[in-house]
Amino acid sequence: MLFAAPLMMMLAATPQSGDAVGAGRKAYSECLSKEVGPALDKKLTLGDFQSTLKSKCSAKEAAFRAAIVADDKSTGMSDKDAQADADDQIAEYVDKITSEFEDYSKPGG
Repeated sequence: MLFAAPLMMMLAATPQSGDAVGAGRKAYSECLSKEVGPALDKKLTLGDFQSTLKSKCSAKEAAFRAAIVADDKSTGMSDKDAQADADDQIAEYVDKITSEFEDYSKPGG
């Protein structure tokens, strides 16, 4: 799957030592990545693709979010800041996969 390569490179750059954040990150990014091919095959619109991501990957997103928040709070971060960090990290993955989807949706992509 060539289209998932950039997202997989993001994964490789993060620690995967079996910790909850690493495991959550891997599971979430894999869920997002595996939705690109079927969405392209179905010629989904961007909005439909984003809806599919939300419905198919919501449980993995929630687990990833919980792991980030718990880890951040264990280092003394406030709940508000930990939630903001989780929002930022999740948005980064969604933005990346959405960008890939848009690139591959273009004629000749």
